Parts: sequence; C-alpha cells; structure tokens
Amino acid sequence: MPYKRLLIGAGLILSFGAFVLVASANHSWGSYHWARQSNPFTLKVVDSVTSVWDSYLDTANVDWSVSSVLDLTKENGSIDSSDRRRCKPVAGKIRACNSTYGNNGWLGVAQIWISGSHITKATTKVNDTYFNTAYYNTPAWRRLVMCQEIAHDFGLGHQDEIFGNANLGSCMDYTNNPSGPPSNEHPNAHDYDQLELIYAHLDDITTVGQTIMRHADHDDADDVAGWGKSLQKDGNGKTSLYVRDLGRDEKVFTFVIWTE
Repeated sequence: MPYKRLLIGAGLILSFGAFVLVASANHSWGSYHWARQSNPFTLKVVDSVTSVWDSYLDTANVDWSVSSVLDLTKENGSIDSSDRRRCKPVAGKIRACNSTYGNNGWLGVAQIWISGSHITKATTKVNDTYFNTAYYNTPAWRRLVMCQEIAHDFGLGHQDEIFGNANLGSCMDYTNNPSGPPSNEHPNAHDYDQLELIYAHLDDITTVGQTIMRHADHDDADDVAGWGKSLQKDGNGKTSLYVRDLGRDEKVFTFVIWTE
C-alpha cells in the first residue's frame, strides 16, 4: 500500500453546496461519494485501456492512492475495440476505456451514477481521436487527463476551469501547458485535503464493490445529446458538467474536459 498522508480535518463536515468553478477550499463534485463503512477503502479500477494508456492509468491509480482515505487497485478488463468504445459501467467499480470517439471536441469524459448522494458505478473515457494528434500526444497531456477523469469518478471537481490561468500544480486544474511549471500532471496537497473532507464521515451501507445494477446503464457517454441538462460551464463558456435524471432519486452526471 502506498504511503498514506495523515488524516486531517476528520472532524470537519463537508458542506453540501454548488459545484465550484475556481480554486477554493471546496472542489468536491457536489456531495457525491462512494458509500463505505471504513477508511481507507479500496476501489477497483477496471482496466479497459490499450497498452499506450496503461502506464498513465497506473500512474493515476498510484497518485490517488497516496490519499489517506482510499486505495485504487487495477482489475483487468476487456480491451475489445467495440467493448472499449461502449465502456459499459461495472457496478461498484470504476471502468477506464480509450477509443477514437471522433472529432466531437472532448478529450476526456467521466461519468458517475448516483443513488441519493452515493456513487454506485463510474466510468472514464479518453478520446484517441485527439490524443493521436501531435499537440495532445504527449505524456503531460495524457497524465493530466487520465488523472483528472479518474478523480471525478470518486467525487473531486476542478480547482480552476480557466485554461490561461497560472498552473496550480494539480491535475484538477485546466491548463494550456500541463507540463508547467509547475506541472499539472499529478494531484496536489489541496486535492488530498479535499478527499479527506469528502470521506471524513462513514456510511451505514456500502456501494463499493456491489454487484447489483441499481438502474439503467445510460452508457452513451460519447453522445452530447444524451448527457442531459447543462449544470456548469468552464472558462471558455462550454458546458463542463451535465446531469440526466433517471428517476427514483437516481441520476447520472457527466464531467467533460474539452479541447482548447
């Protein structure tokens, strides 16, 4: 198990509030979190990325496992081309996929399925249509996007959504220069502090590792028309967060990082 940061702020209560656009003391994804009955908890990430992405997914898993409240472990998944493109979510787990999703404007998409305030399953998709181009086909861009989308899948939002602002040294910060300085390829201390706040309380139930599919998949994550209602816009005026209501207090949220 990677070295764990000391848990701080365990007595603080995370305020349930609006999603934030800029760096602040709170950059959670609303109040949404995986239900669990102890910390740290282990969350499995189903690896459905091809070899060109494996090292970046591994790095993201290791980086976020430095947190005192969670560990990410990899589980091998299907890398069949059509299966990767669909990237069907897996109950109780995160699934990460890559494919050539087309010239649709997005670099990465994260989705979480919600029951009440609890995450029940999640996916990360990265768009090889852009990562196969010279501008985005760099280790820095690949690390930033994978790190950021995986983090959305357990409740973190962005620290800053203005590409031209100075780098904050966090992969949760939008940038036009991910390598910096400072580098935006990994989490920073503020990200770990935020995770400690999100997961400071324990739940009576657990959604981690559950096997029951509680609601419809709604796994058309590459289809903007299917993402639902716009909730939040980034610094370029593009919607970065969508929500689709599935009924019965269940929703699917879609976080998007667009090309510049």
